[in-house]
Amino acid sequence: MEEKHEKIVAKIKDTTSNPAPLGLLGFGMTTVLLNIHNTGYYELGAMILAMGIFYGGLAQVFAGWMEWKKGNTFGTVAFSSYGLFWLSLVGLLVAPKLGMWDATSDGLMGWYFFFWGFFTFCMFIGTLRINRSLQVVFGTLVILFWLLAIRDWAGSEVVGKIAGWEGIICGLSAIYGAVAQVLNEVYDKVVLPIGPVKKK
Repeated sequence: MEEKHEKIVAKIKDTTSNPAPLGLLGFGMTTVLLNIHNTGYYELGAMILAMGIFYGGLAQVFAGWMEWKKGNTFGTVAFSSYGLFWLSLVGLLVAPKLGMWDATSDGLMGWYFFFWGFFTFCMFIGTLRINRSLQVVFGTLVILFWLLAIRDWAGSEVVGKIAGWEGIICGLSAIYGAVAQVLNEVYDKVVLPIGPVKKK
């Protein structure tokens, strides 16, 4: 007589917290503060550089690592990359002052921002499968990077100021997305909408 064996599949539920708000806040707050500088409101100083290292930089790298633990490839690549973007940007600004290497020309900085914009455009395509909030963040970030590239290539102060105001909008959209996720989870309902979320 043939024996029948039942197959038992155990599914482990992920109960770890959502790291995305940390990453979005690190990105958003640092972006707003830098771009207030780009509008000409205040000088580039220690406050922006420290935010670029610790909150825009390290906090996003930590968020990317936590997204990796959750199996989220998009979150891992996005947060880790933008965290390292902030660290590299601070390095480009500070290292020449410390005599570590020569300052980068405006033309080369234009290419730096252009390729970050290209990377962001590729990531933006991924957001079309996620939610409206991230689409706004990544869409405005593409525009910001390419405006900064044009500013550096053309040496245009006007384009730089336009980039500053556009960057403030980009940063605020990331802050909104972070706060929305936190409040929606805390209240267990939609307090701040982020748009349709992909179905798994």
